[in-house]
Amino acid sequence: MDRRRFLLTSLAGALAAPLTAEGQQAGKVYQIGILSGASPVSSMLGPDPISRSVRALLQRLRELGSVYGQNLHTEPRSAEGKPARLAALATELVRIPVDVIVASGPPTVQAAQQATRTIPIVFAGMPDPVGSGLVSSLGRPGGNLTGLSSAGGPEIVGKRLELLREAVPGISRVAFIGTQQNWESPTGIHTQAAARALSVTLLHTEVTRPEQLPEAFAAIARQRPNALLVQPSAVNVVHQQLITAFAAKQRLPAMYGFSEFVEAGGLMAYGQSAAELWRRAAGYVDKILKGAKPAELPVEQPTRFELVINLKTAKTLGLTIPPSLLLRADQVIE
Repeated sequence: MDRRRFLLTSLAGALAAPLTAEGQQAGKVYQIGILSGASPVSSMLGPDPISRSVRALLQRLRELGSVYGQNLHTEPRSAEGKPARLAALATELVRIPVDVIVASGPPTVQAAQQATRTIPIVFAGMPDPVGSGLVSSLGRPGGNLTGLSSAGGPEIVGKRLELLREAVPGISRVAFIGTQQNWESPTGIHTQAAARALSVTLLHTEVTRPEQLPEAFAAIARQRPNALLVQPSAVNVVHQQLITAFAAKQRLPAMYGFSEFVEAGGLMAYGQSAAELWRRAAGYVDKILKGAKPAELPVEQPTRFELVINLKTAKTLGLTIPPSLLLRADQVIE
């Protein structure tokens, strides 16, 4: 074959596989791995999943031109509140292999990172991506990870404690429900400092595995705190109904990290919306599928936090939420 014929043949091949807007190859179906520590796999399936977070991800991807069942398919995996399963699940996604992995929360993102150094990973919420060693810097992550920081710094949990104290001025003993990692992290240390500044005794109740919940509830009942501060860990998210029901039974006001807890009957939450984090994560997935490198996509920091209050729960607990706090709430459930 002479040089001219070779060039014409190569050009024809390139035209036979055109690129869609900004770089996606026409005809290719991209595989998106979704690694969750909490949501049941059944809630993440299909083009319109039950999971609000995954639904927000797919809706935004559809707006950007990646449509489930056409040029995109998902491979959801979930530890369903059992962190020990995460490593094996992440390895499954790598073996498929998927084109991108989307994950949220420290143990889930870390499991994905340990499973692959080549497949792009987008984290939809990570408290301290630099401090945890996931990225080199927020502006230039390096490696194969990027995404959205969720915490706004360790002070966010201290702020939750302050808001809880404002809603229930008389509290002096608060049970902190979270993992040992939560307690020892910069976020946990800042929370302990905030508690001391407010003259509040913080009682750590460890819940790392689902089977620890009954023991944790029994310990809290014995300790008789005035309120609960519940970390948005994978186990707590999966078992939010159990935790909010326990708080109601014990008549304990509680502060949570995600609004989903308040929708399940919890008193109040302060933090970012999980669904909004996943929606914004879709922007990263879209750029990566169009050729961008995770190492060069800056990590986004939170710009807005939501305060959500459940007045129905407040009434059940016999609480009157100060009007000044209600005025600052982004959402009031009545």
